[in-house]
Amino acid sequence: MELGLSGKVAIVTGSSKGIGLQTALQLVKEGANVVLCARGEEDLQKAAAFIKAETGEEVLVVPGDITKEEACKRIVQKTVDHYGRVDILVNNAGTSSANHFESVDTDLWQTDLDLKLFGAIHTSKAAIPYMRKVGGGAIVNVTAVLGKTPPANSLPTTVSRAAGMALTKAMSKDLGKDNIRVNTVCIGLIRSNQIESMWKKNAPELTWEEYSRDVVGPSIPLNRIGETAEAANVITFLVSDAASYVTGTSVNIDGGSGGTL
Repeated sequence: MELGLSGKVAIVTGSSKGIGLQTALQLVKEGANVVLCARGEEDLQKAAAFIKAETGEEVLVVPGDITKEEACKRIVQKTVDHYGRVDILVNNAGTSSANHFESVDTDLWQTDLDLKLFGAIHTSKAAIPYMRKVGGGAIVNVTAVLGKTPPANSLPTTVSRAAGMALTKAMSKDLGKDNIRVNTVCIGLIRSNQIESMWKKNAPELTWEEYSRDVVGPSIPLNRIGETAEAANVITFLVSDAASYVTGTSVNIDGGSGGTL
């Protein structure tokens, strides 16, 4: 299948590791020019070196704190200054913050919303005018499947992620006339540093495959934890020409564990 990504310019936030890094790698493999963004420059440079080793291609590194609107504008401007355009934005930056409702203070609510919701808002607002100039674009907001069915002790993350889903739908309605598509992926259990730490702490005698299948797998219909590349593949499809008639939707990447469509 031809994805039509060759020569496109993509910004991926939170791309120094995990799903963001794997998405950036996949986009480069498909011929896109990619901009890596995260707060830590050292980790970004390591990510850029990893992509260069895997593909032979250079990526642009732009450190920045997307909780700050001016940083979001600067990231987009540096992209345009370097590549001359913006076609794709993957709003991936985020962390997990899960607590009991009464234990979440005002500062934590604000920090979480600034990162997961307003970061996507500010970066999108900065990128959209440049997408219009090239006749359209694609935005993917990375959220979480638990945002659809929040369990106990899951705040503020599930609220921020649910807001990201609503943002996606509203943006898709506003921007469809400009041929700018907006979708969200809802992430379930995907291999990460946090999950690997749990594995090494709780079951060091098991291989990763055994831990994924035998310890965590029984709670997931596909009977294993997902890999970052599997999430990246879905994101890459959604920003590609192969998904040209897909907008305003959410795709669960959770091995079937979610309780909603």
